[in-house]
Amino acid sequence: MASSSSEEGNHKNASSLIDELQFDMDDDQPMVETSGAEKSLSLKASAEQSDTADEIWRNIENNRVRFPTNRDDRREGLKRTTTLKSPPGAEGEVVVSTTDDSSKQSTPTSPTGTDGGGRDGESSDKEKAGRGSLENKSILKPSPSVGTSLLNLVNEGTGAKASGTENGSPSMMDEAWERLRSSFVYFQKKPVGTLAAVDPSAEALNYNQVFVRDFVPTALAYLMKVPDPEPEIVKNFLLKTLHLQGWKKTIDNFTLGEGVMPASFKVMYDSYQEKDVLKADFGGSAIGRVAPVDSGFWWIILLRSYTKCTGDYTLAEKPEVQKGMKLILNLCLSDGFDTFPTLLCADGCSMIDRRMGIYGYPIEIQALFFFALRCAQQMLKQDTDSNRLIGRIERRITALSYHIRNYYWLDFTQLNNIYRYKTEEYSHTAVNKFNVIPESIPDWVFDFMPLRGGYFIGNVSPARMDFRWFLIGNCIAILSSLATLAQATAIMDLVEERWEDLIGEMPLKIAYPALEGYQWRIVTGCDPKNIRWSYHNGGSWPVLLWLLTAACIKAGRPQIAKRAIELVEQRLSKDGWPEYYDGKKGRYIGKQARKYQTWSISGYLVAKLMIENPSNLAMISLEEDKKIEKPRLTRSASWSCSR
Repeated sequence: MASSSSEEGNHKNASSLIDELQFDMDDDQPMVETSGAEKSLSLKASAEQSDTADEIWRNIENNRVRFPTNRDDRREGLKRTTTLKSPPGAEGEVVVSTTDDSSKQSTPTSPTGTDGGGRDGESSDKEKAGRGSLENKSILKPSPSVGTSLLNLVNEGTGAKASGTENGSPSMMDEAWERLRSSFVYFQKKPVGTLAAVDPSAEALNYNQVFVRDFVPTALAYLMKVPDPEPEIVKNFLLKTLHLQGWKKTIDNFTLGEGVMPASFKVMYDSYQEKDVLKADFGGSAIGRVAPVDSGFWWIILLRSYTKCTGDYTLAEKPEVQKGMKLILNLCLSDGFDTFPTLLCADGCSMIDRRMGIYGYPIEIQALFFFALRCAQQMLKQDTDSNRLIGRIERRITALSYHIRNYYWLDFTQLNNIYRYKTEEYSHTAVNKFNVIPESIPDWVFDFMPLRGGYFIGNVSPARMDFRWFLIGNCIAILSSLATLAQATAIMDLVEERWEDLIGEMPLKIAYPALEGYQWRIVTGCDPKNIRWSYHNGGSWPVLLWLLTAACIKAGRPQIAKRAIELVEQRLSKDGWPEYYDGKKGRYIGKQARKYQTWSISGYLVAKLMIENPSNLAMISLEEDKKIEKPRLTRSASWSCSR
């Protein structure tokens, strides 16, 4: 179906308009029906697409790290990627320019404003990241994405206005920046984070706090901001949360691990001491009283993004920052009774912070764990203690990548294999290593799984496979290169094939499908907030747009992200930037969703900034390291024992 003009669109009824939004392509790339023979050819072509996508990704960021062995190599991998330019006379090609000029640094302006408590902020000097001279150039060729090319994507972005507003939505971008700025939280007159939401029509509850995971897209937005990034708030946030990590953490007479990072913190004014004070939550006030496993991982990932953007290596090399990283890593790498390299977690330990059946080894935590390990490996300084830790990291990365890529991956072929599994196999020659009963495969999986596509399932543990789709885990797997190139391509194929289910009318489903009926009662404990197709139980979250966009660009499929962004732009601002949407297609504003949710705003901004300048992806992505690729083992030959 070809795109129609905006005038004709105004006369269409609501039903046809929704269909148009979901399947609309660029004007110069109409969607046409294909014959069976053409579909067969497209399947054949998809096998060749991975090499092209790999080449495009390799050229988008020419300065990434492949497990550097010394400190200079690590710095080389943290160079900042800046602009993309079209060289004269090079039709169909784009030049990626990178700079590494960390010497030109100062402090960015902090606008005068008020935090949640009404205190005035104080202005400081602006920081301008040094652009330096052109050091590195590489050629980008057109993307294999259907409907557009990376060349067109870059040309649109480089022609955008300095405010980052273009492509028909300047007012939405301006509003987003304004609302994001109004959510700033100040501590001792310095910005240290953003409120979770600024909704005057609803009770604050804990939405008046700074959440670690919520702040990540806001931090990325200010690191990517054009023409001048504003990294001061990011640096302040990293140092303030690091300070909170050092607090003694006790819940009901039990002391938490020293490396645990807070889920959130709140700035309060102590009238007796006449100064600002911080109140941190390490899980003691959370739903279910569960410590946030993901907070420490996001902190390490954001530290790497800050270093990549600014070239400020001094922050990561501070003794207290090095110690903070080591505390987080030691907490996760400690010896125990585990026979898997994955990290054992309780329900409610991540963004899904309520009972949703993710206990065990959830894909979101495993992907973040892998990502954080690789980022930390770049930033740890060379000394005797760090070298031992780096060795443990490398061994864990190798084992973790093998485990996830083999046992969590599901496509049509693997689904058929599991369907035919034998059970009660004994000894290390077993193929069905986790003794999964084929009859436990839910019926919906057989209809959901396309012939072309695949994804990492939600959880794998003894006699249990959670076949649900979780977007965060799959996108992080792509960005961290936990997913192979072929797997990343298959995930993008699945998103396209199941657009109606995973994207719908308002992106994006955090999990699919929703738990219903008896299963909902047993798994969620009859949670009234997680009813079917709502909140964490199949709800649609606009904040996830930035993760999808980053994953699409890395996989060489930016057109998927563009379609999703266009859907968001139809409603998100008009609806008041809600936290989430309800319904199977994400049609309705969430029953208990807060309006003016900060990460809904920042998630949109980051998605737009990456689409306009794909080189921003380098801040939040890593290339696959060839050292962790080992000879492929069969399931029946992966066990070994030595004395």
